[in-house]
Amino acid sequence: MKISIGNDHAGPEYKQAIVKYLQDKGYEVINHGTDTFDSVDYPDFVHPVAADVENGTVDFGIIICGSGNGVAMTANKHQKVRAALCWTKEISALAREHNDANILSIPARFTAIHQAVDMVDTFLNTDFEGGRHQQRVDKISC
Repeated sequence: MKISIGNDHAGPEYKQAIVKYLQDKGYEVINHGTDTFDSVDYPDFVHPVAADVENGTVDFGIIICGSGNGVAMTANKHQKVRAALCWTKEISALAREHNDANILSIPARFTAIHQAVDMVDTFLNTDFEGGRHQQRVDKISC
């Protein structure tokens, strides 16, 4: 499985832990994020992740900023992207099961690193249920 990841200055430590987890599990990772705490503009790091998902270059995306909101809003401007802002592994599971989310948005300032890794694990190992949820997902795009 191939994962694209991007983050702003609030998420370098989170990204490092997540990338290590993914690589230890045998995932291929494309890193579009910053590695420093110097202030950056999150869209510069999120658009490439969303484009990877939109174009089918990767299976899933992971985006990280302080609140998770700005990166999710940015990613969701792309067609075929369903970025879900999650702060627990239970919400990560529901985002996959009910919404067929393909990008996980993590709020670094409101979760611990171990929680973020747990969310990634849950997100990547939860299948979309389809069925009644498919008709709702089909109505998302304008």
